[in-house]
Amino acid sequence: MTDPRTLVLIPARMAATRLPGKPLLDIAGLPMIVHVARRAAEAAIGRVAIATDTAEIADAVTAHGFEAVMTSLDHPSGSDRIFEALGRLDPTGTVQTVVNVQGDLPTIPPGDIAAALRVLDDPKVDIATLVAEIRKDEEHTNPNVVKLIGSPAGTNRLRALYFTRATAPYGDGPRYHHIGLYAYRRTALEGFVKLPPSTLEQREKLEQLRALEAGMRIDAAIVQSVPLGVDTPHDLETARRLLAKT
Repeated sequence: MTDPRTLVLIPARMAATRLPGKPLLDIAGLPMIVHVARRAAEAAIGRVAIATDTAEIADAVTAHGFEAVMTSLDHPSGSDRIFEALGRLDPTGTVQTVVNVQGDLPTIPPGDIAAALRVLDDPKVDIATLVAEIRKDEEHTNPNVVKLIGSPAGTNRLRALYFTRATAPYGDGPRYHHIGLYAYRRTALEGFVKLPPSTLEQREKLEQLRALEAGMRIDAAIVQSVPLGVDTPHDLETARRLLAKT
C-alpha cells in the first residue's frame, strides 16, 4: 500500500518547441506521459497524478486510469506547477512529501524514483535528487550535462554543494551527471516557490541553485544510469526501440 503522505506529480505541457506535443507522442502503443505515469505508479511510494494545463493530456491519462489535475497556463517552472497541483489535490495538508518526476522520462526505473524519496529519511535534508557517474568522455565538457558537485553523505549519497554546466570539479575522480527528478518536503517546496530567482540560478540557468543559495540542503542518491530524456526526434526513436522490447 502506498503512503498517503507522499504525492508523485508529473508536470506535462504541450509547449515543447523541439518536439511539439511530446507528452502525447506514441511510444509502443501508448502516449509518452502514460509510460511515465506507469513508472511512477510502479515505484509504489504514493499517489500519482499528472499536473497539466492541457485538456488533451488530462483526457489521455485519465483514459488509461491515471489521475490528472488542471493547473494554470502561466507557470514559469515545473516547481510552480507542482505547487499549485499540491494545493488542489491536498488542501488539508495530509501530504508531507512531493516527488516531481519529469514527464519526458518514459524509461526511468521505478526503483530510482523510490531512491530519491529515501534520501529524505535524513531529517536534515530539504530536497532530494538523483545523480549518476559520468562515463562518457564527451559529457565531462558538455554544458548540457549538468554536474552536481558534492561531498559524500553516506553510502551512494552526496550532499550537493553546487550545480554547474562547467567541467567540475577539477582533478582526478568521478564527476556526476545530475538527473532532474526531485523529492521535496512540503515545507521546502512551499518556501522554494516563494523565493525570487537567485544570482547563480540566473547565471547558470539552473533553478536548483536558488534553493542552495537560500541555505536549503539538497542531497542526491547515486544511481546506475541516466534515464533517457525525450527532447528530440532521435530521442523519441530511441525510446520507441527500448520500450518495444519490454
